[in-house]
Amino acid sequence: MPGLTLYDKLVQSHVVETLDEEHVLLYVDLHIMNEYTSPQAFSGLAARGRQVLRPGQQMAVVDHVIPTHPVPSEARVIAQPDAALQARNLKRNCDSQGIALFDTRDPLQGIEHVIAPEHGMILPGMVVLCGDSHTTTYGALGALGFGIGTSEVEHILATQTLVYRLARTMRIRIDGELGAGVSAKDLVIFLVHRLGAQGARGYAVELCGGTIAALSAEGRMTVCNMMVEAGARAALIAPDAITEAYVREHAPQLRPHWQAARAHWATLRSDEDACFDVEHGFDAREIAPYVTWGTSPDQAVPVDAPVPSLDGLDALAREAAVQALAYIGLAPGARLEGLPIDRVFIGSCTNARIEDLRVVAGVARGRRVAPGVRAMVVPGSGAVRDQAEAEGLARILIEAGFEWRQPGCSMCLAMNDDVLRPAERCASTTNRNFEGRQGRGGRTHLMSPAMAAAAALAGHIVDIRQEIRA
Repeated sequence: MPGLTLYDKLVQSHVVETLDEEHVLLYVDLHIMNEYTSPQAFSGLAARGRQVLRPGQQMAVVDHVIPTHPVPSEARVIAQPDAALQARNLKRNCDSQGIALFDTRDPLQGIEHVIAPEHGMILPGMVVLCGDSHTTTYGALGALGFGIGTSEVEHILATQTLVYRLARTMRIRIDGELGAGVSAKDLVIFLVHRLGAQGARGYAVELCGGTIAALSAEGRMTVCNMMVEAGARAALIAPDAITEAYVREHAPQLRPHWQAARAHWATLRSDEDACFDVEHGFDAREIAPYVTWGTSPDQAVPVDAPVPSLDGLDALAREAAVQALAYIGLAPGARLEGLPIDRVFIGSCTNARIEDLRVVAGVARGRRVAPGVRAMVVPGSGAVRDQAEAEGLARILIEAGFEWRQPGCSMCLAMNDDVLRPAERCASTTNRNFEGRQGRGGRTHLMSPAMAAAAALAGHIVDIRQEIRA
């Protein structure tokens, strides 16, 4: 009998009951909510006269709709009526059920997928769910995380379980050293590009190899966060010494049980004889700084390459590419390097951690944002914001002409007042470049924090490697 994959081990350790060959009842260690995916679930509970079964295993945060204006935390106000109602409803529901909430004026408020790891809520071996597709982020710490729908939120609140359809398994091995100026963000855009937007659909993806092992915990979060853009149902990296160091720093409550925890985490890896349904291998030396040219994260090229030709595409892919190019205002053969930009957004659950802001400040130090460019930096949480200010990073950014904002999802998606105007072109560190994602008619180019910072300073997309060589 073949050995078990890491995914198999995580699922089997949380099965309450096997329902059939494809479905199990899965126990949930932690459930995270935000203001826009939870109201219907609480209403459903109330209609049935039920309470939340285990409020201590829930956490909530206001992050998608909150404005990020640079005002003190205690002065933050959601002015948009519908958004304010969502935030009030979340607070009322959490207060009535005894659920921890990072509310609008909480100094530690931020993006759910940044807050949870930095407060030690995510540990290797856990199952963590949230009504947000980028819950795959937590696989970076050896936890099984994935997004769920509103009806499933209600089921978890009532039972702390989920009826779960088992995934197929995929292993991606990346070996070799990333080149100068190439980051975890470039790595994951490369993977999404090579796999395609549906290339990992239905799979739990395990990432391994020397390149992955060399990434920081935060870099791994970036990679796992964006694997959902290739359709992955989960993304996993086996815990190692880097994982342990991150958890030890952020989860002090675990220290009395540290040796037992480490012994358990040592078992959280795929067995040598484990079989995967699909396997891929890549060489990190192939990876350059990547930029998206279209309206799907897989529509991407190295920054020094042209927008690809449509020759050889099947009818469906050709139609999608034509539509994307029309929206983004480009044509096959166009160069991304040198393309003027109007806006820069550095933030999101993909790239708003302290490591990202250190990189951005390093690029911006002693320089100025180009005339006519509006550049925003939105930290992922109040804790990240405080640390960036304590390290002097915020001062560097402000002196360079970047807007230093309060935390939140901000311009990652147009659910607040940080939006692009029609036809504005934005260099963005977010995870999605869909039509209208950052504002109706807005044109988004995904890239790394270093690339976005360099674009802000130059006024156009640049190859960060050229700056490094200079």
